[in-house]
Amino acid sequence: MKNEIQNELDGHIQSINHLSEITDEIANASQLCIDILNSGGKILLFGNGGSAADAQHIAAELVGRFKLKRKGLPAIALTTDTSALTSIGNDFGFNHIFDRQIEALAVDKDVVIGISTSGNSQNVINALQVASNLSCKTIGLTGINGGIMNEICDIAIKVPSNNTPRIQEMHILVGHIICHLIDQNFTIL
Repeated sequence: MKNEIQNELDGHIQSINHLSEITDEIANASQLCIDILNSGGKILLFGNGGSAADAQHIAAELVGRFKLKRKGLPAIALTTDTSALTSIGNDFGFNHIFDRQIEALAVDKDVVIGISTSGNSQNVINALQVASNLSCKTIGLTGINGGIMNEICDIAIKVPSNNTPRIQEMHILVGHIICHLIDQNFTIL
């Protein structure tokens, strides 16, 4: 058991070390979020499964507080309204649970962040395409190849791994880095 634990820890550390390959993308996404928030826009986040939890986690850090005392920032996880999710899923299908919410809630001064380890989750792709059509800025958090998200996002943060658990672990680290950089750019109360 100890060997397995060490192997998992070693894999995590290797994944962290590979994030240095994508610091430009993380910085660009952070600056985009800062610019959107400074211009009165909001951040909308979504994904499936563990990525849904990451969307909620990041939104909570922005609305509440990450590290520093600052005003609450407008961020919405589109994964939390069970009535909307189930009614949209029932009436339009699972592939539209996010794009209908983007259509209803997003405006052209917002940034939309889709999270998918493969980059090919159809409901995430649909929402990113609707966001683009609304002239929102789009960020994708995905794995090494980026999938379709690599082609349709303004900024694709492709974690250099094809191992789903490692990608998910790095997504929350990237989310925390973005939150940290946002914190640095807003007045402390």
